[in-house]
Amino acid sequence: MKKLFDELSYEVSKKTTEKYSTSFSLGILALKPTIQPAIYAIYGYVRLVDEIVDSFHDYDKEKLLNRLKIETYYALKEGISLNPILQSFQETFNRYRIDKDLLDQFLHSMEMDLQKIEYNSTLYNEYIYGSAEVVGLMCLQIFTNGDREYYEELKPYAMKLGSAFQKVNFLRDLKDDYQTLGRTYFPNIDMVMFNNSVKSQIEDEIELEFKEALIGIRKLPKSSMFGVYLAYKYYLSLFEKIKSKSSAEILENRIRIPNSYKAYVALKSYLRYKTAFL
Repeated sequence: MKKLFDELSYEVSKKTTEKYSTSFSLGILALKPTIQPAIYAIYGYVRLVDEIVDSFHDYDKEKLLNRLKIETYYALKEGISLNPILQSFQETFNRYRIDKDLLDQFLHSMEMDLQKIEYNSTLYNEYIYGSAEVVGLMCLQIFTNGDREYYEELKPYAMKLGSAFQKVNFLRDLKDDYQTLGRTYFPNIDMVMFNNSVKSQIEDEIELEFKEALIGIRKLPKSSMFGVYLAYKYYLSLFEKIKSKSSAEILENRIRIPNSYKAYVALKSYLRYKTAFL
């Protein structure tokens, strides 16, 4: 029965999410159960594509990414894929009628990761839009469930949240991106000259985006508000820890939040949510 394969496909996407991100997994668990599988499907697919460009160093990444891209478009058109992650993604994508241009932009940004790019402000914004903001917008289309007016109202805030998350990732992963993958996303910055002043400027930008994103989180439907708020608080706690470190420290070590502290953040966030103090 195809139903059994669909159940397996969503389970694979869920396990993929849990394996790669504790923060997002806990955030998804705080969503209404009826929309959790769809968000797992989005994250599982995004993670699969990201792994190709970030991890498969001994293989032809361009060939693998192009193959998956072709398989993705076939799956969306035919409504079926033998790849479980792709199956749950296409089913979610088609059921919620997610805009195809969001997928196109995401895959474009992933293709950018295969090139040695000197990022200026335009390319930086283009990459962040495709790699992070559109993922938030895919999720937002699930949260708003076809209500286009509601989606358009929340769209700018979702983009700010996705952008803030991605820029925190850039700071967290600065060591690996620069030293291992040879990437420098921040525009017009010579990493040899990366110092506390430059770091502070980037952090000011992120802080503003977090503040603007919170406005939109407060407007989300109850089915998704707490889950998104929890992810927001996890990233905010990571951001605060990064801010407490020097530029030299984040170039030497990947900053992490222990699971024990995440549990504390979850409890505190839930109490704020229940008492309407978001």
